[in-house]
Amino acid sequence: QVQLVESGGGLVQAGGSLRLSCAASGRMFSIYVMGWFRQAPGKEREFVAGITRSGASTYYPDSVKGRFTISRDNAKNTVYLQMNSLKPEDTAVYYCAAGRKLYVPLTSSEYTYWGQGTQVTVSS
Repeated sequence: QVQLVESGGGLVQAGGSLRLSCAASGRMFSIYVMGWFRQAPGKEREFVAGITRSGASTYYPDSVKGRFTISRDNAKNTVYLQMNSLKPEDTAVYYCAAGRKLYVPLTSSEYTYWGQGTQVTVSS
């Protein structure tokens, strides 16, 4: 089992950057695939980024590709989301998630553990 806590959210101007962190408390962090999701008011939770257990492969939807980068440091039990060139439409609560799969799931239902979320607001 793993507990996840996100941090690093805040208010930023369009075009700016934020770096989110997700700290894991628990055993065997490296066995989990990790993902970031976001949810804006009135919208469904959206896949933002995913990373394999080793960190060798990453996955992004077109909406953030080239702007967001997910990474992990298994020695620190932490996964990161570097967000550059932020747009107002990136405004959402961002969640990190851990999955027991051997692949990187692209849907929220396939992740087992979730953080509480951190608010990201991008002003225009």
